[in-house]
Amino acid sequence: MKNPSTSFAAVDAAPRDFAASTLLSLVVFAAVTPLLLLVAPAVAAQLAVQLGLSASQIGTYFFVELGAFSCATLPSLLWLGRVDARRVAAVATAVFCIGNFATALAMPGFAGLLALRTVTALGGGTLMVLCMTSAATSANRDRVYGLWVVGQLVAGAVGLFLLPHVFAGYGLRALYVVLGVLGLCAAPLVRGFDPALGRAKHAGTTATAQETGTALNACLVIGGVLAFYVAIGGVWTFASKAAALAGFDAAHTGEVLAAASVMGIVGAGCASLIGGRVARLAMLLTGYAILAVSLAGLATQPGTAGYMAAVFAFKFAWTFVLPFILAAAAKHDRTGRLVASLNFVIGAGLAAGPLIAGVLLDAGATLAALFAGAAAISVISCVCLLRVERA
Repeated sequence: MKNPSTSFAAVDAAPRDFAASTLLSLVVFAAVTPLLLLVAPAVAAQLAVQLGLSASQIGTYFFVELGAFSCATLPSLLWLGRVDARRVAAVATAVFCIGNFATALAMPGFAGLLALRTVTALGGGTLMVLCMTSAATSANRDRVYGLWVVGQLVAGAVGLFLLPHVFAGYGLRALYVVLGVLGLCAAPLVRGFDPALGRAKHAGTTATAQETGTALNACLVIGGVLAFYVAIGGVWTFASKAAALAGFDAAHTGEVLAAASVMGIVGAGCASLIGGRVARLAMLLTGYAILAVSLAGLATQPGTAGYMAAVFAFKFAWTFVLPFILAAAAKHDRTGRLVASLNFVIGAGLAAGPLIAGVLLDAGATLAALFAGAAAISVISCVCLLRVERA
């Protein structure tokens, strides 16, 4: 890998020390742009109460929001490395702000609402692509991706705490106004992005075997990340159902899952602190091991104490291992397009996981079988990412 004539020399040359402005830009935009998705439970309840949307309409709303946010990856494959990243960020920020303000002012019917949210989410998703590809160029990707996750988790926790009070006083419009204002406040940070972001680094002649290895690593990255999000998406969606079987009532279930979310912040924070100080391979093994053990624990259908321990470990492992997964993927990405594509892969996994889990449960599968299957899928993801890290 260290031979300058190999294709991976370009990868090793790409990482750089971040300016504080770059780090601030990617952490802030990564927290603001997906905020509506991070506070989905509160928004779903308000959509039902204020707009009278049915369950299927609410599901469609979030499917459109998540789908457009993820699909922003597709046009990025065309402009990434060819257009000044700061100009792209400025346009995307304008689209994000205008879309949110337009939603707040118009509050149209359901079809109009979906149209406005599609355009707005495309702007937000584009900014997320820039954040992910910027983090991939850091000399300490593990730590930067850890901060990337921490920012989102903290924003989501604060949002879930404050939104019920905001909705009670001002209604749904307030959410879109807040998102637009946050976008305006973050707008000056577009200068923190590298204008040349995504431009390939060339170093010598690349052999066919090396190109094949790069393609194989890309497939393993995509497969590993998709498997990871399918597993955790299905488990987290039905975590409250497992809590009921463990003996928790609805009120205590909410408290336990809120506490588990705090463990998620702890996990990402630990990843950020450890990043660069311990071998990434060891951290991947540790994170996946905790994840598999926690899922095995949930599969045994434990009592209240066992459930709390398992779900806390699950949430910790999820956010602890994610920064190392993304960092392992980034080291094989010469142009930023592989990391950018993960925005779409993550969205696909988050959408597919609950769908697959729901279909299996409706078909007669037990929660124990669901959690055991998720553990098996997480092992497959681990094998893929370990192969990528060792390449």
